[in-house]
Amino acid sequence: MSSGKRDLHVVLGSGPAGTTLAGELARRGHLVRLVDRRGEGPAPEGVERAAADVSSVEETRAAIKGAAVVYHCVNVAYHLQVDLLPRIQESIMTAVEAEPTRLVVLDTLYPYGRTGGAVMTEETPWRATTRKGLLRARLDESYLAAHRAGRARVVLGRAADFVGPGVLNSTLGGAVFPGALTGGEVLALGDIDLPHSYSSIGDVAAGLATLGERPEGDGRVWHLPTAPATTTRHVHEMIEKRVGRPLNVVVLDRARPIGPFDEVFMNEYDEMFYQHTEPQIVDSSAFERAFGTSPTPLPRTLDATLAWYGDWLAAQAGR
Repeated sequence: MSSGKRDLHVVLGSGPAGTTLAGELARRGHLVRLVDRRGEGPAPEGVERAAADVSSVEETRAAIKGAAVVYHCVNVAYHLQVDLLPRIQESIMTAVEAEPTRLVVLDTLYPYGRTGGAVMTEETPWRATTRKGLLRARLDESYLAAHRAGRARVVLGRAADFVGPGVLNSTLGGAVFPGALTGGEVLALGDIDLPHSYSSIGDVAAGLATLGERPEGDGRVWHLPTAPATTTRHVHEMIEKRVGRPLNVVVLDRARPIGPFDEVFMNEYDEMFYQHTEPQIVDSSAFERAFGTSPTPLPRTLDATLAWYGDWLAAQAGR
């Protein structure tokens, strides 16, 4: 922390990123409020739960009242993003602009669009052509414009595909680890011999927390700490070594329903499938230099993820 004062940090969204971030902030000694629509369920130690509909300005303002920093980690069902995310952004920005607080936004790589395999840095041009890529680019430009205009203090942290404890809905999540541990199918997308970056959910949380504590980073996009890219095939080989068996890998060469990926999701994901047919390489060195951090080595992330999924599968079997 930059000072001894225990400021309130409010995390909007209780998915894997929001929940992991809330725990990280509490461990750093902050007062933390974790907000979602219901305000129920378990929370990391030292974190209070609160309920709010973040598409409502009034409810959002009540939820963030007194916050020194607000973190936007809200997500919605994939097929609803184009319709709902602009409304949520408008509500959050209106609430933040009315309060003496800073806003840290969890962001995606979508605005870059196709790169032809070029390494993505914060200087990479935004060339999205898909509906969801163009949407994210518009939202991001709106955040940065609000900062430039002095209406709010905003910073964006971009991450690659998530992996880690608690991460289910990811290409390296529930479609991979349960099958790896039980001998079932392990699903993969596109060309698994291309380099592909994966961001540890713990590094995502730590990076967002650092941006929340370090206002000198405001007004720009940062790539959150991400381990060096490797091929998905190599990731599978590392998992095989840990579980002691070959993986039963099923590779999808196009977006089609299978396993946890239903038709509604895959219809929406089809336009983003290029992420698995060209290299996806994220360079987070600017963040690492600026804030003196480094990403968690991927083998350590896989160890933690397999341990979490082992406990998760046991809990599912006991229900």
